[in-house]
Amino acid sequence: MGHIEQQESRLVNVPRSTLALAAAAATGIQVGAAIVGTRYVVHDIGPFSLALLRYAIGLACIAPFVLMHGRVHFMRRDLFAVLALGIGQFAILVVLLNLGLQFISSTRAALLFATLPLITMVVAALLGSEPLTGRKTVGVAMTIAGVAATMGENLLVDGGRYEWLGVVAVLGSALCGALCSVFYRPYLARYPTLPLAASAMLASVVFLAVAAGLEGIFTQPPSLSATAWTIIFFIGVSSGVAYMLWLWALKHASPTHVTVFLSLSPLTAALLGVSLLGESLTPGVVLGMLGVAGGLWVSTR
Repeated sequence: MGHIEQQESRLVNVPRSTLALAAAAATGIQVGAAIVGTRYVVHDIGPFSLALLRYAIGLACIAPFVLMHGRVHFMRRDLFAVLALGIGQFAILVVLLNLGLQFISSTRAALLFATLPLITMVVAALLGSEPLTGRKTVGVAMTIAGVAATMGENLLVDGGRYEWLGVVAVLGSALCGALCSVFYRPYLARYPTLPLAASAMLASVVFLAVAAGLEGIFTQPPSLSATAWTIIFFIGVSSGVAYMLWLWALKHASPTHVTVFLSLSPLTAALLGVSLLGESLTPGVVLGMLGVAGGLWVSTR
């Protein structure tokens, strides 16, 4: 009995920073799966409409928990900042990613989006919110190198005449995510994660509803298959849960430590291709896994 109680005590006393990194890892995996799902349906629905459905579903999933949490009073200045960050984190980031996926493959998009940790590290250092240490630099570089090894074969494939548009859109999406990750920190220190996440997501849904209306989603609803609707539902539910985990991780760990786990997204996309599409597990994928694992260990130990 003493041994069991000791084990339970260790679980209870797990540092929040460790749990934060676990939440960040779960988010990285979700991003990879969502990118694959988005690539499947993005040609059948407009980018704004898809983003609206994604976060309307996500908001509906977390709304009951927000209501149980009770009302939180935001300072007016902070509320405007949270709403603006929500539009950036959800609306602008996801729309740019959706646009990019119309021109490049999901694996390449995941690779480009995985530069977000490196961009976050640079932004945080430039703003003076996080020191640029040698360990972080090496760890993020190893992670990016691992991702590049995994997706290197795809980078050699000609993506089409307008591929550069997809590259620019996805890199813009990553930059948007990096900026939001850094600027969220002071508000996460002042307010509970759940109400803050719901407020940010609600702002993005209102913004996206206007943009999606211009695409005709309310006058001419998209005609999608049952499989497509199932994928959209999965993306929405998982996005709502993942965003709460993401903010909670940012509250208890540095932006660089959290965003480095987004490098799991292209690996997830590659592994989904192996398990669901019958693709082969190439040496590049194996090398990529080793690089990402090494980079995560160096950056977060």
